[in-house]
Amino acid sequence: MKLLLVDQERDALELLSRTFLRAGYEVVTALDGEHALDLVTSARPDLVVMDVVLPGIDGFEVCRRIRLDSQLPIVMLTERDEEEDVMRGFRLGVDDYVSKPYSARLLAARVAAVLRRTVQTVRRQRTESVQAGSFDLDVNSFEVRKDGRQIRLTPLEFRILHILAANKGRVVPYERLIEYAWGHEGGSPSHLKIRICSIRKKLGLPVNDDAGIKAVVGTGYTLRGL
Repeated sequence: MKLLLVDQERDALELLSRTFLRAGYEVVTALDGEHALDLVTSARPDLVVMDVVLPGIDGFEVCRRIRLDSQLPIVMLTERDEEEDVMRGFRLGVDDYVSKPYSARLLAARVAAVLRRTVQTVRRQRTESVQAGSFDLDVNSFEVRKDGRQIRLTPLEFRILHILAANKGRVVPYERLIEYAWGHEGGSPSHLKIRICSIRKKLGLPVNDDAGIKAVVGTGYTLRGL
């Protein structure tokens, strides 16, 4: 597996590199956002570990540009643990957050978890055809198709839709949705709500009709009537 590591501080970048090289990963590095975007195309990494604060364009903008045409997993590093920053990152398609200062062991575990979830999702879907009513889920591209029209979701959004589709008509509790999408060390009901809203918007699903992704207050969400 190849990682793209992005941090404006050379010492921090060297530490990140040593951490992941010891863990058996191949690494490429960038000190700024523009170089990071170039490496996404040229080096074709399997995952990006990126600081929010970068010279030129910041980590949020790098993430936004990556998500224009790629579902590459992204783990964001931040010195701020403010909820609005975290929510902004999740809205842009960040897969996980790690706050500074962090332990190398914890960061490596979070990266491994994101990679594992991504690989497991693809493997499950290759052997299991799941539909959400008239929507067809495309595993390789994390897209949903309806009447030939392609709708691109982030990996997190795809996992949320997948578990809802696999349990169509049944209520999926918050805890199960969060664990399936983020793993044991990420996500929250508020983050989940943001992603559900994004999925509804991308799929053109109404909020108040009987059909669609319905909130069951205090319990979870259910997919019905599509």
